[in-house]
Amino acid sequence: TRAKLAGRNIGAAVLLVFVALILLHIALIAMAVGLVLALQPLVTIWGAIAIVVGLMLLGVCALVYGAVSRGKTVAEMFAKDAVSEHASEHEA
Repeated sequence: TRAKLAGRNIGAAVLLVFVALILLHIALIAMAVGLVLALQPLVTIWGAIAIVVGLMLLGVCALVYGAVSRGKTVAEMFAKDAVSEHASEHEA
């Protein structure tokens, strides 16, 4: 049936995305190690680690800020809907 076929395809798609995320994670680790090794002659190993980790943490902060901002936008959308629905109930 179509539902069974769709279920299999969704399962396969989820598995492919999961494997892709694992490979992306490995690639990011390799990039971080490569950056540390490349920077090490310039700023010592500890300086290179500090630079790479600091840049990664700044990236994480930017991503979290963006996610929180979008979450607040969505919350405001639903809050406005709830207020307008609540007001229309009292008018009726």
